[in-house]
Amino acid sequence: MSIVKIKDKTFQTSISEAEIKQRIKELAKQVSHDMEGKNPLFLGVLNGSFIFAADLMREMTIPCEISFVKLASYQGTTSTGKVKEVIGINENLTGRSVIIVEDIVDTGATMKQMVESLGTRNPASIDICTLFVKPDKLKEPLDIKYAAFSIPNDFIVGYGLDYDQQGRNLKEIFTLVEE
Repeated sequence: MSIVKIKDKTFQTSISEAEIKQRIKELAKQVSHDMEGKNPLFLGVLNGSFIFAADLMREMTIPCEISFVKLASYQGTTSTGKVKEVIGINENLTGRSVIIVEDIVDTGATMKQMVESLGTRNPASIDICTLFVKPDKLKEPLDIKYAAFSIPNDFIVGYGLDYDQQGRNLKEIFTLVEE
C-alpha cells in the first residue's frame, strides 16, 4: 500500500490502476451494447473526468462523439453545493443520446443541474456514467445508469481527481488518511 503526501494531507492507495482499467473496460462494453446504433454524444465534465473520459472512449466499440463541459461545486475537500457553469455546450443535442461522463458523484448537486440544463435542449436521452459514486452522500435523486465504483464517503485523489488541483496525475486512487 502506497502513501502519498499532497500539500498538507496524507493519502493511501485504495484502488489499483488495474482495477480501474478493468472496470472501465466493463463499463465501455455495457455502454457500447446499450447504445448500439445511436451514435451517443459523451459529455465529459472537466477537469476531473478527463482521464476517465479518454480511457472510456478508447474502449468504446461503437461510433460515438465526445465534447466537454466545465462545472464546479468543490472548494478544497468539500462540495460547496453551488454550481456554476464555466464552459458551455456548443453541440445541438436535439434527438441525441447524451451520456454525461463524470469523475465522481458526491452530493449529486452538480449532476442534477447538468441533467436539468441538458434536458432543455431536447435530447433523446440523458444517461450518467461516473467512475465513482458515494451513495451515502447523495442528496439528489439521480438515475446513475453506469457507475464503475460505489465508494464510502471518503475524500479521494488520483486518476483525474484532485486535492486543490494536485494529484490528478496519480495512476491509482488514494484515500485521505485521517490524522
